[in-house]
Amino acid sequence: MTALETNSPMPSSPPPSPFQRTMAVEAGDIDELGHVNNTVYLRWVQEIATLHWQDVAPEQDQDLLLWVVSRHEIDYKSPAMLGDEVLVRTWVGAAQGLTFERHTAIERAGDERLLAQARTLWIPVNRQTRRPQRLRPELRALFSINEAGNSSPK
Repeated sequence: MTALETNSPMPSSPPPSPFQRTMAVEAGDIDELGHVNNTVYLRWVQEIATLHWQDVAPEQDQDLLLWVVSRHEIDYKSPAMLGDEVLVRTWVGAAQGLTFERHTAIERAGDERLLAQARTLWIPVNRQTRRPQRLRPELRALFSINEAGNSSPK
């Protein structure tokens, strides 16, 4: 087990410029308890990661690579309800070998209350072979914290 695969604390707050989008809570997101179902938070975590990849990665890399999840950790803090808008923020973390860490914070847009936070480990795979694929250094720098502890600006 690598250091990234062990339980590590989730960050308390995002960096100054995380990638973010606002998403609306829809009727189909609500479960029998009357709030957003836990699986919807997972969907938002995956959607924001995909949007970030599509926004930042060069087209040739998007054509070559896919990302698969090896681990999700989600802490649920407060429920989202029908009619809420949520602000979903993501930022990259450390990378070790073929494993890339990504953090996500989900807040209610109206009052910025933290609803959930997640830590996900992703592995890049070749789109054709479906086998793990190393990233070229420039791409790796966009999707991981560099040696100085800084991540990409988006």
